[in-house]
Amino acid sequence: MLTVPSLLQPTLRALLLAAPLIFIAHFVEEGPAFVTWFNAHVARGITEPLFRTVNHTALAITVAVVVLEWLSASTFSAALAVAWLSLLMFANALFHVIAALVDGAYVPGLVTALLLYLPFYAWFVARVVQLRRLPLGVVIGAAAVGALPMFVHGYLIVFEGSRLF
Repeated sequence: MLTVPSLLQPTLRALLLAAPLIFIAHFVEEGPAFVTWFNAHVARGITEPLFRTVNHTALAITVAVVVLEWLSASTFSAALAVAWLSLLMFANALFHVIAALVDGAYVPGLVTALLLYLPFYAWFVARVVQLRRLPLGVVIGAAAVGALPMFVHGYLIVFEGSRLF
C-alpha cells in the first residue's frame, strides 16, 4: 500500500526550501523603515545600499545552505543549516522582539520575526532532532555558535547604540 508522507514531517531538504522565501518576506517587511529605525538607535548608522547588500548576501548564504543540504544531506550540511538559521532566524527574531520591548513600539521586521522566523526555526530544529541528523549536543552547540554574532550585534544596537559590523 502506498502512503503519502505528512506535510508536517518533511525531510530537511524539503523544509529548507522555505528558508529563502521566509527570509525574503522578512526583508520585505523590514525594508521600507528598518534603516531609519536603525539610524535612530545607532550613532554609526547604515545606508540603504549597505542594508540591501547585507540582506542580499544573507539571501545568497541561505540559498547556498539549502543547496548544500540538497547536494550532500550530510552531518556537516545539517550542522551548517542549524548554525546559519540560528543566526538568521532565531537570534534575529529575538533581536526584533527585545528591541520592540525596549522601544515599546513596533520594530520593522517584528511581524515576520514572530510569525515566520520563530515557528520555522523551531520546526526545523525539531526535525533535525527527530530525524537524528545530529546529536542533541551538536544541535545545541551549532545553534549557540551560529547565534552568537547576532546576539552580540543585537545587544550592541539595542543597549549600546553601536554595531558589530
